[in-house]
Formats: sequence, structure tokens, C-alpha cells
Amino acid sequence: MKFKLLLLAIVFANSIFAQSNLNEKRLDKTLKSLQVATQTVGFSVAIVQGDKVIYAKGFGYKDLENKLKVDEHTLFPIGSTSKAFTTALLGIMEDEKDLKFTDSPKKYLPELEFYNTDLNNNITIKDMVSHRTGLPRHDLSWYLFPTESKDSLLARVKHHKPFTEIRTQWYYNNFMYLAQGLITEKLTGKSWEDNIRERFFKPLQMQTSNLTIKELEASANVSKGYVLEKFSTSKLTPYYNIAAISPAGSINSSASEMANWIKIWLNDGKFNNTQVLPKNYVKKAINPLILVGNGIVEDKFPDQHLNSYGYAWFVSSYKGHYRLEHGGNIDGFSANVSFFPTDNFGIVVLANQDGSALPTLVRNAISDELLNLEKTDWVTYYNEKISDLKKQQQEESNKKEEQATNVSTPSHSIEAYTGTYNNKGYGTITVEVKNDSLWAKFTREKAYLNHTHYDIFKPHLVKGNTINMEDDLGFNFNFKTNDLGDIDGVHLKLEPTLEPLFFSRSPSEIIIKDGKLKTFVGSYILSGSELKVTLEDGTLKLNVPQQPLYTLTPVSQNEFIIKGLSGYKAEFNEDRLILHQPNGTFTAVKK
Repeated sequence: MKFKLLLLAIVFANSIFAQSNLNEKRLDKTLKSLQVATQTVGFSVAIVQGDKVIYAKGFGYKDLENKLKVDEHTLFPIGSTSKAFTTALLGIMEDEKDLKFTDSPKKYLPELEFYNTDLNNNITIKDMVSHRTGLPRHDLSWYLFPTESKDSLLARVKHHKPFTEIRTQWYYNNFMYLAQGLITEKLTGKSWEDNIRERFFKPLQMQTSNLTIKELEASANVSKGYVLEKFSTSKLTPYYNIAAISPAGSINSSASEMANWIKIWLNDGKFNNTQVLPKNYVKKAINPLILVGNGIVEDKFPDQHLNSYGYAWFVSSYKGHYRLEHGGNIDGFSANVSFFPTDNFGIVVLANQDGSALPTLVRNAISDELLNLEKTDWVTYYNEKISDLKKQQQEESNKKEEQATNVSTPSHSIEAYTGTYNNKGYGTITVEVKNDSLWAKFTREKAYLNHTHYDIFKPHLVKGNTINMEDDLGFNFNFKTNDLGDIDGVHLKLEPTLEPLFFSRSPSEIIIKDGKLKTFVGSYILSGSELKVTLEDGTLKLNVPQQPLYTLTPVSQNEFIIKGLSGYKAEFNEDRLILHQPNGTFTAVKK
């Protein structure tokens, strides 16, 4: 037994020795080759071993136009790698406020309502943390319809339909991290942002890290963000303010400061002599809670398996070594943070390319180096993947061209599609006519609606004053009519796991002078009953016996929708009031 223990000690010592003697020149060359392959403008890296940073560098540019170089202190938006901070706050609340991960979130957020009773009664905080609530992402709800109010954003969850049962399937959901942030706000009486600053930034000496785009733009050493267009050209893209969904991914940081975050995960929650995270939480949070996908991601890598998700970390085996990691993506930026608890090292990679593979590739290349593993040629691997992707995109493009049809004009004049379209789980879209074309305005984006066929239009993003016909939003506007033949809403395929979502239409109101409105005032006889039309504060009202008083909203000079009644319309024609209803048309004559 003593011999076996001695042998294990020697093997462990050799492993640490190999990691400590990092061949920086070879690693630099490997990372630069990955930068060239992925055409990434700039990125930074930090490697932590135990409680020390053994490698920290920047590559490429933080500002391509002015050729300003990235270094290890350059700030980047880190996207969803912020999530582990949010859940770690709950770990602190567990230690200080007696919170339990098995509690219902409604214990702390009674205002939180889910789509149905089953969700309201059975979802736990642990379910929200591990993305196993049965709710799909509904990401376009916060992305296209942002708000600065966390409470109003959370209220949308009530209208988000689940796609499966609780705890049956893993599916990512940013709204559940908004809820976690709000739980910590309720327990501490402080904002999520202030909790992050006080509980992590201050003790971890993350002095330049911040939480808003305003703070980021005011920083001295900050990277701009880029999109790689057509696999060839890096184009500058604006920062995206994720506003109220901030607990899911609003942190901006550097590789050097994120290295301090990794240190507490390798040292039982301690940084220097400060216990930043409870030791018991760290021990618990490095364990998985639910399987992600099918276990083995690629047949090419059979030793990368047991892919799971836990406390805001993906947990898996990387070539036989226990690894926790999380990626982050937001407009113009990609990130990856990982650590190997049993091998005692961690890696931070921050890049200024939108949806980039570079952070994952760099992480894997460094892991191969530090673990003395057989090295995968990650450049070749990436090139093969990109080649397949290009081929797939070309096939999809050809298929779209073959299927493209324009067999008819729209069923209505384009003015008939104007108005506001609302879905309580998302927000409001305004559709208007300008220069004889239809345009859609979301809270964040504007799109040109290009007619394809019948009542289907494809939205193309407008950037500045330019329409990018190659850049659509990935869904169509499928306008629907009511029983009267009027446009009363639109179907949008905003959530892949669900049927298209319906946005109900409120026609654009027009202004009619009081003099014109007064000509409609009076009593109208319909089958012996007297209907009264009155004018109150510039608004027509319809009084039907034994029914509530209805408001008439003008959509043309003589047509009004009856507010609160879908598919009902009132039309004034000389001395007649014509009521259009789903069950028929009825004419009342003015007295």
C-alpha cells in the first residue's frame, strides 16, 4: 500500500512539474495559428495554476482600424460566463440567509408567475440554475424587446410556454438567471450589480471589471467588437446593452482579472486569505445536475463524454480529465472560462469576434499542452468544420432560391398591415408604411419587410440607412386575417421548439376632427333596438342596450374598430351604421 501511495505521489508530482514548465514559445505559436485560422481580430488569454497566473497575454488588436493591440488587461464583454457569478451569489445566500436550492423561487419572488400551475407549484431554484424547467430560451423576448426594468422583464415569463415537462430535458434559458439575480436582490436589499461589485469585484481585486456598456465605453483599455462577414471580412459592430437581463451576462472583464475568479474555484473558495465563496458551495458546485445532449458530442473524441450542466458550469470529461467550463457570446464578442479541479489549473479566453470558435479552440490547445496529452491539430479540425459549414450554407442558399416564389400580391393594400402588434411574453412591434414599403420596428431593431408571397413578408435588418438583403432575422412575418377579412395579427416563429407565436394587431389610429365626428353622433335603430353613438372628449362611444359602453377607434375616415371586441368593426355610411361582426353584417338606420 505504501508503495502504491508513493507511486501515485511521484506521478502527481511529475504532472505538476510538466505543467509548471510551460513552453511559452510553442504555445504562442499555436495560439497565433488559431488566430489566423479563425480570422479573429484580437483576444487575450490567462492560465492559472493553483493560486498563480503562469501565462497571460494578448494577441492581435482591440481596435483594428487604429491598430491598437490587445493585452491581458484589455476589457471584453464576457457574456454568459457571467452566469457562474450570479449562481455563486445564491451560494453565499445559502450560507448567510438560509436559502436552499431546493426552495421554490416563489418563496423569494411571489410575483414570479409561470405559464401553468404545474410550473408554479414544482419549479425549484435548482431547476432554474441547471436549465431543466422545461422552458425553452425565448431569447428574442429580451434581445429584440429589451427593457431596463428587471421586474417588467420577469413578468413576461408568465406568457412563455414550456416545450416539455420539468426535469426531463436540459434547455438553456436566460430568464431563469434574471430570476436568480432578483432573488439575491430581495434577500440583500441591494441590486444584483451592487452585490457583484461588493461580493466579487472588490475582494478579487477586479478593479477595472464593470457591469454596463456605459462603464465599458468609459474604460481606458477596452476592446471593440467585430463580426466576421462571409468568412472573410471583420466588420465593426456596436456594443449590445443587454439591459435588464444583466444577471445572465452583463459582466465586462479582462483575462488578468478573470484569472482571480478562477483562483477561488481552485482554492476552496479562497483568494489570498479571503474566503470569497463558501467552501461547501464550491464543493457542491463542481458537480453536474443534468445530462446535456447525448453524452458523447463527437465520435472523433470518444473520451470527451458525460457532458452535463450544474451550477452555471458545463461539466464533462476532456480526454479523461474532469473539466468545468462555460462559454459566453454577445454581439461582437466570445469568451470561454474553464478549470480542471483535479489537475489544479484554469483557463480564460476572451475574444472580440462574434460567435467565434477561437475561445474553445484555444482552451483545448492549452489543455492538451498542460496535461501532456496527445495534441489534436485544432487548426485542421476548425478548417474542416468551416468547410462543412460553407457547403451547408451554400446548399441552403440554393434551396431557398429554388423555393422562392412570388405568385401573388399581398391580399390587402400595404396600409392595411400597419399598426401595433403585441405579444405579452415579448413586446410590441410597430408596422408602418414609408416610401411605399412596409417597415417593422422592434424595441431594438428596425427591419424592411420584403414581400415573398401571399401575406408573408421576410424582415431584413436596417443598419443606419442601409438594408442588408442578405441579413434577415431568421423568421417570417405571416400576417393573419379575422372573420371579416381584416388583418388582426401576425405569426412569428421566434422560438424554435414551439409553434409560431401570435402578435395581435391594433390598427394605427387616425385623427378625425370633431366636426366630422359630430356627424356620426345620434341614435340608430336596429331591429327595434336603439343604438346610441355619443362623442366624449373627442372619442366616439357606442351604447348598445344591456351591454357595456364601447369605444370606437378610427382606422379610416368612416371606419372604426370596436375596442375590446376582436373582429368587430363599425362603419358609418351616410345615415347608416353598419356593424361588421364575425356572424354577419347588420345595418342600423339613423333616426
